[in-house]
Amino acid sequence: MASVVFENVTKTFGSFTAVAGVDLSIGDGEFVCLLGPSGCGKTTSLRMIAGLETPTSGKIFIGDQDVTGLHPKDRQISMVFQDYALYPHMNLADNIAYPLKVRGESVEKRHGRAREVADVLKIGTLLNRLPSQISGGQQQRTSLARALVYPSRVYLFDEPLSNLDAKLRLEARGFLNHLQRDMGMTAVYVTHDQAEAMALATRIAVMDQGRIVQYAPPIEIYRRPATTFVANFVGNPPMNLVPVEAAHGDGQLLLSADGLALGGLPMSSGVATALQASKALTLGIRPEHLTVAAPGAANAISGKLFANENMGPESLVTIERADGSRVTARIFTDDHIELGADVTLGFSLEHVHLFDSTGARIPADGEMPL
Repeated sequence: MASVVFENVTKTFGSFTAVAGVDLSIGDGEFVCLLGPSGCGKTTSLRMIAGLETPTSGKIFIGDQDVTGLHPKDRQISMVFQDYALYPHMNLADNIAYPLKVRGESVEKRHGRAREVADVLKIGTLLNRLPSQISGGQQQRTSLARALVYPSRVYLFDEPLSNLDAKLRLEARGFLNHLQRDMGMTAVYVTHDQAEAMALATRIAVMDQGRIVQYAPPIEIYRRPATTFVANFVGNPPMNLVPVEAAHGDGQLLLSADGLALGGLPMSSGVATALQASKALTLGIRPEHLTVAAPGAANAISGKLFANENMGPESLVTIERADGSRVTARIFTDDHIELGADVTLGFSLEHVHLFDSTGARIPADGEMPL
């Protein structure tokens, strides 16, 4: 296995910049997810690692080797595509063994290795079948087996689970997680599904408009999103973001907004700096940190019930505030609330996030690493 490094990598297509000055370091044996919405540059970044696209500027290293201009076949990488890209006229054994065939391995060696990998992936009994004769989940495993049949320095995954149904996606996700930890492979995985990224990655690179806006372990991405973009993208439902007006008095931060009741917060050095630029801040709070509270609760936000979605073990309660914005709480009761009823959602101050006028998260004084 090997590390992967981007040094100030930019990729343009005409006047469009797909990747803008990205610096990225992926350690040997890491599973890194490139996460973001469509058009953010994640697939272009993956294709540059593979050699399917050439950077407009900057350098890419695999291990100690500069591969920026190297042909894909000389990079010793394997790639699993979104559509699996299986040859329809070949049976599974020949599909899996194809990377060995193009490298001139004997029939006996490549078929033996194909069976070995297929047995690990629980498709060893299907090797004589054509891709059209197996399920989507089995096709996905065949594509994965083909990537694993030849030892590679880096394994690349381009949304490999997106064509599977919900149950198969969960199974495949768990299998990939186990396989990567078992093999210690260096993996770069592209997805727009934040649940996949959270479940699989050792670190996540969240991308927006061709740039990496946060690169950190999943728990840090979730608990301390670097920007409002990350806060709104990671989490299902995402973090609630409420614009507030800030003031300070008696060493405390006072925040005001329609329907918001909030006691004073400590005036940190980060907040003091942010207020020099603008008094407009954003308050963020995760849905699971909100509970239905009594009217007049000290730290709460109020509105009228917009929706109450019972999900089985939990319910998603959404209120609509006077300005038309909505706030969602994840609660674990079956309480019935009439649509349009006045609802107060309470929270603890320890779960409050603050973002400055640029959308950057304001860290608390003395904040320790997670």
